[in-house]
Amino acid sequence: MTKQKILVVDDEKGIRESLTIILEMEGYEVLSAAGTDRALELVQQSGRFDFIICDIRLPGRNGIGFLKEIREKGVSSVVIMISAYGTIETSIEAIKTGADDYINKPINSEELILRMRMAKERKELQIENKNLKKELGFMGELKQIVYSSDLMKGVLELSMKAAEFKTTVLITGESGTGKELIARSIHNSSSRRDSPFVAVNCAAIPETLMESELFGYVKGAFSGAITDKTGLIEEAAEGTLFLDEIGEIPLSLQPKLLRVLQEQEIRRLGDTKTKNVDMRVIAATSLDIVQAAKEGSFRDDLFYRLNVFPIHIPPLRERKDEIPLLVSHFITKYNQKLSRSVKDVAPEVMAGMMQHEWSGNIRELENVIERAMILSDTDYIANIDLMNGEKKDNIKIDTWLSSLSFEEAKQKIERKYIERALTETGGNRTKAAKILGISRRSLIYKLKDYREH
Repeated sequence: MTKQKILVVDDEKGIRESLTIILEMEGYEVLSAAGTDRALELVQQSGRFDFIICDIRLPGRNGIGFLKEIREKGVSSVVIMISAYGTIETSIEAIKTGADDYINKPINSEELILRMRMAKERKELQIENKNLKKELGFMGELKQIVYSSDLMKGVLELSMKAAEFKTTVLITGESGTGKELIARSIHNSSSRRDSPFVAVNCAAIPETLMESELFGYVKGAFSGAITDKTGLIEEAAEGTLFLDEIGEIPLSLQPKLLRVLQEQEIRRLGDTKTKNVDMRVIAATSLDIVQAAKEGSFRDDLFYRLNVFPIHIPPLRERKDEIPLLVSHFITKYNQKLSRSVKDVAPEVMAGMMQHEWSGNIRELENVIERAMILSDTDYIANIDLMNGEKKDNIKIDTWLSSLSFEEAKQKIERKYIERALTETGGNRTKAAKILGISRRSLIYKLKDYREH
């Protein structure tokens, strides 16, 4: 069994030697230092210590200063402070700074061993409770995410692991797969949960406004800047910045975003000073960002900086076994929202849904269920329009067109072309835009307009 390691820090040689003998007799491995500079070297060189026993009054940097520094460096050892000049104020200061216990000199060996063991047990219990709260918090978030497949289980396991760290996360997946829901779950399960979650849809911000929206500006930066404005990046301070559709960031702005990620600092438009911003970045894209980097429309260095912890969400067509569970979830949701009492869908309806490709993924499925529940007159959904309410091919085109205005007909035909292009490309917007002969940004605007109407 590996011995537990202890570091003794005291400027009195006799104290160091006597404590070393006592603790080695108890089966510990002991190192000692006469001052805090040497103690810091030992902490860095010797790895993790289970215990650190440190005098408060030391030459140079005192014990409280040493304690503060190691806690800031993330050292989690059980720390017991000792002093021959102990006061209530001193002991309170030590505990507030991060000490686990405080003992006055002269040291009683039996008391020291007992206090060490009790402090160790308290520390382990605190860590266990912290981990349990984190896990329970994440499990609470998972209630919003309906899944049953091993594919999604893997996604959620990665998300739970990502929540523990500040590491930048890149979530990839087709439109409608739930990328923002995963991002919010990571944020709400992290230590930043009580700070802002700022979601930015990069595809929805016009290119000419994107820099001022993200970075903010100072008064007089440009015509119309009559006051200072805080940017969205600053609004995410101490929290999480979620950059949705990161692939739509203009190439000209990408170096500035890269600097934000690397230096954690920003400069508002028109300002001469930089400002530090502590925030965690989660980015998401439905774009084939690797291909975009190869083609030169997305910077390699920004891609690598974003892709530290990648999470890919598979499309619904690759996990169709989850459709019945999702349908049940959405029926429950819209029963409450619409004041309905729908129980289920008919077996033949479910069979049709299992055969459908769902190019719009979970968002499309939710919209279909909501529409079907509005139209249904019974407790069971006996019919679902998987064509989003449009006329079927068995209705003559002339009859259909005569019921529409020119603008309505144009919009519906355009929408059908877009849906077919997305289906043919497996939801890849870049390829679909090429088929349609329009820019990818134009396609995204059209899709957004369809969702809002």
